[in-house]
Order: sequence, then C-alpha cells, then structure tokens
Amino acid sequence: MNMMRRLKSIASGRSSISDPGGDSSIKRVKVEQEIDSRLPFEVETGEIRAPDQHMESNTMETIASTSDVHELPKEMREMKIRDNKADNNEDNLKDTEPSVVSGNGTETGQIIVTSIGGRNGQPKQTMSYMAERVVGTGSFGVVYQAKCLETGESVAIKKVLQDKRYKNREHQIMRLLNHPNVVQLKHSFYSTTEKNEVYLNLVLEYVSETVYRASRHYSKVNQYMPVLYVQLYTYQICRALNYIHSVIGVCHRDIKPQNLLVNPHTHQLKICDFGSAKMLVRGEPNISYICSRYYRAPELIFGATEYTTAIDIWSVGCVMSELLLGQPLFPGESSVDQLVEIIKVLGTPTREEIKCMNPNYSEFKFPQIKAHPWHKLFHKRMPPEAMDLVSRLLQYSPTLRFTALEACAHPFFDDLRQPNACLPNGKPLPPLFNFAPEELAGASSELLKRLIPDHAKK
Repeated sequence: MNMMRRLKSIASGRSSISDPGGDSSIKRVKVEQEIDSRLPFEVETGEIRAPDQHMESNTMETIASTSDVHELPKEMREMKIRDNKADNNEDNLKDTEPSVVSGNGTETGQIIVTSIGGRNGQPKQTMSYMAERVVGTGSFGVVYQAKCLETGESVAIKKVLQDKRYKNREHQIMRLLNHPNVVQLKHSFYSTTEKNEVYLNLVLEYVSETVYRASRHYSKVNQYMPVLYVQLYTYQICRALNYIHSVIGVCHRDIKPQNLLVNPHTHQLKICDFGSAKMLVRGEPNISYICSRYYRAPELIFGATEYTTAIDIWSVGCVMSELLLGQPLFPGESSVDQLVEIIKVLGTPTREEIKCMNPNYSEFKFPQIKAHPWHKLFHKRMPPEAMDLVSRLLQYSPTLRFTALEACAHPFFDDLRQPNACLPNGKPLPPLFNFAPEELAGASSELLKRLIPDHAKK
C-alpha cells in the first residue's frame, strides 16, 4: 500500500520531515496551477457530494472574484420566477404560481423581478435584481452577484437545483441563522426553466473578499500575514462556530478559507456556504466523505459516521495554521495521502486515539512516527500562544479538542481584548464581544472572565 510505504520511509529516516509538508513547495505550485486553470463556469447537477479536491465547491469563495463580467451558464438562463410564499408551499412547489419576470432570465444584465412579504398581514414588496456576473460555480449550482434596483444594494444570489420531493437543507438552516459572523440570508425565491426544472435562489448579503484571497495576497509577495489579522480572523471563526454549534445545533462540515468572507475595510468575517451543514443527531450515522480535503478531520478519513462538531474545530486549526504558514499545513493529494501528511506532523495515532476517532476501525498496523515539534514547524518569531492554540485544535481525539468558545478565550487572542486594540490604520476592530446571552449559556464564570474584557462589559 502506498501509504504504508511512505510512512515506513519516514519512520526509517529515508524521508526527511524537516519540511513537514514533504515536497510542499511542489504541491503548493500544483494547487495554484489547479486554481488558475480551473474552468470556472461548469455546473453539475444531481446529488451533491463533498468534493475530493482542495479547490472545488467554490460557492462563495469567489464572491471576492475580480474577474471580468461573464454570462451565466446556458442552462441557467430563460428563467421564470416563483415567489417563496408560505412555508408549506415548499412541500409542493408545483402549486406555486410563477410571478412576472422582466427580461428572459438571469444572464448578465437581465432583471429578475420577485416579491417578498405578504405573510401575516404584511404587504407584499417587489424586489428587482439585475444580474451582474458569475462569482462562483460547483456541483451545487452557481452564485452570481446582482444589484437590487430598489435599494442599490449589491447581493449574492446562490442558485441551486431543487428536488421537488425534498426541502433544501441549506435553506432550512440559513433561515435559523442570525449572527454578526455568519452571512445573512435576506430572502429566497424559486425559478423554473423551460424543462420545468426548479431552482432555489438564496439572496445573500454580498461581501467582497475571502480569507483565502487575503492569505494568497501575502503568499504571492513572500510575506506572512500579520499576526493581528490571524488573531482577528481565527477569533471570529471560533465565535461564529460557537453560535452555530451551541445555539443552533448545526455542524458546518466545510470550514475552509474559501468559505470565510471578509470585509476588506472593517475585517469583519462571516462564515458562508452551508451546503454541507447538518444538524448532527447522536446515534444517527452521517456521511464520512465530507469537508474539503486539506481541512478534513482525521476521524472522517478513518471512516467515522458518528462524528461531532469537533470536525469543524479541526478545520479551524488547519485554517489558522495555513494563515500562519502561508500555505496549507496538510496538503494531501488524496484521502490516503491526507492521512500521511497529518501523521508526518502529529505522529502516529495511538490505538486509543484511533478508537476515539472511529471505534469500528480495526486496522492498527501503522509504522511508528514521532510527532514533529510545533516550534520547528513555524518561523522563529511565531508567538508561543499561537502554537499552543494550534496544538489544542489539532488533536487526534475529538473530545480533546477545544470547543469553539474555549478557543475564543485562549491567550492568543488577548491582544484583541486590550482597551486600545485597533486596526493597523487606527480604525476600531470589528465587534468582537457583543455576545448574545444564548452564546454564553453554560459557560463557567472563569471562562467568561477570560473571554470578555472589563472595558467591554456593560
């Protein structure tokens, strides 16, 4: 088996791990070539699966795209619009009457007219959107930027093929979300093609950048991202995940830099793309082939089907490491290679750790490889608190990983809690401590004391 040969080579000392990514520079070039050469306007339909490609399922990553204006894919044109009326109409879409559409559909420059409201005595309100450009595609469908003609506001509209037999899980989850670090669902509507295919259109707030693009900016000029930005982005990811995990009870299952939107002026971060998100129920199995490969927790690679929200915490550790290093920490070229990359850094998991990841996994014959010290992985000026936090997020045993709220209280973020903390340009930080009571429910007094600075307490 190729994995065993590679691990034995590492264990015997024939393969150096001084660069824990192995030939990571070569892999990084391959990744960037893959990104730059991808055909950005392909749309697949059918069952949605988590892609086994680092850069597939782009969705909102490319809301930050600065490419030229493009037309939407041919099959996405010639749309008729259906109002998203009462909730029970989602169960029987064929009974929903299409509303008037101005123009032929959603190709660039076309105007989409729909209406919102009309429930509980509320008056109906007409909303018109002019499609501007495609900003993301994948197996899910397409995301395009549009402008609301009534308000002048830019929005992102995510269009996904709707199976008439089922409700859309992403839509159901997004209707529950209301948090400063989660992308906002403004409203939604249905559209149909001449082939009588039904598409669900999610109208989302538009945010112009992503963590991925911010990180790549520094990598291209051979610089590390300033630690302040790593602190800001990682903290806001953890805060959002605490809300998603503890308040809503949902696991995102695809945390990666492309799914983290950032306002380039305020540096407020928002998690997007809930296409893989799910409410995990204890005792109910879930698909293990989920989450983009570089950020996939080891229990998923071991085939676990009863995992927890701790898979998102592993992903945060991978994202944070990538921001600190300027490149992915675990750049696996396949699911098997992904496990090799993890073992090269964390060492061979013990029998107990494997049992924690997947009690049903019985193959324990791994060569013994020692863990690579974190201080040798990062550059010499790396704050020790940063390495400590990464080590607490990237644990083999899911139960040993920090929770999202515990991560928020870590000393690595103490700089953000200083009374005079501000952005490099002197402007204030985005809101970080305006917690709603439900976000802090169940937190110990000690945790709250570390989490919220005195100057932020009411």
